[in-house]
Amino acid sequence: MNLKKVLVTGGSRGIGLGIALRFAREGFCVGIVGRSQQHLIAAQEKAAQQGLVLHVYSCDLQDSAQLTDTVSRFAKQHNGLDILCCNAGIFPSAPLAEMTEQQWDDVQAVNSKGTFLSVKAALPWLKQAEYGRVVITSSITGPVTGYPGWAHYAASKAAQLGFMRTAALELAGWNITVNAVLPGNIFTEGLESMGEAYAAAMINAVPLKRLGTVEDIAAAVHFLASKEAGFITGQTLIVDGGQILPESTG
Repeated sequence: MNLKKVLVTGGSRGIGLGIALRFAREGFCVGIVGRSQQHLIAAQEKAAQQGLVLHVYSCDLQDSAQLTDTVSRFAKQHNGLDILCCNAGIFPSAPLAEMTEQQWDDVQAVNSKGTFLSVKAALPWLKQAEYGRVVITSSITGPVTGYPGWAHYAASKAAQLGFMRTAALELAGWNITVNAVLPGNIFTEGLESMGEAYAAAMINAVPLKRLGTVEDIAAAVHFLASKEAGFITGQTLIVDGGQILPESTG
C-alpha cells in the first residue's frame, strides 16, 4: 500500500496537533508546520510519548518563498504529498471601533492569504498524487454566525470558503478535492486561556452541553481526506454539537 503523506499547517498546537496525531495514529506520514520552534518540538515530543512520529518544519506562512521551500522539502524528503490540511489561524479579539488596520491585515494574512499560499505551494505535489486532498479548517464564525470582537476573524473565515469553492472547481481535473471543516466551540489552549466563565458560556451555547474536542475535528478532517470521500468537493462540514441550531439562546 502507498503510504499517504500529510502536511498540517498550524500543526503544533490545538486543533492542528489533534489533526496531525489522528493521521499519525492511522499510519500516515505526517509533517507539521508552525512558527514556533518551541511548540513544534513540544508537539513532536507529545507524539513520541504516544509512539508516533511527526516531522516538524518551522515556517512563516506569510512568506511565500519560505512556505514553498518548506512544502517542497517535506515532499522531497518523503516522496510526495497527498493531503494538505490548511489549519493555521489566529484569532485576536478587538472591538470593531478599536480595531486597527494592522490587526485586520494580520488576521487576513495568516487565515485567508495563508490558506491561498499553502495550497499554491502544495499544488505541484498534489497534482502528482494518486488523489489529492485539501481540507481547510474554517469556522462557524463568519460563514454562519458572528461573534463580538472577531470581525476580522469572521471575514477571514468566510473568505476561506469563497476560495475553497473556486479552488475545488479549478483542481477537480487533477482529482484533487477541496473541502472545509467548520468547528464550533472546541476546547483548545486558546479557549482555555479565556477563563472558566468564558468556557461555561460556550458550553451553554451548545445543545450537546459540552465543548467539542480536537479529536472531533480531526475525525471530520480524516473523513474528508479519505479515499471514500472522493466524490465530495467544495463542501463544508459543520462540527459544533448543534450550536447553530437554536433560534435563540433562551
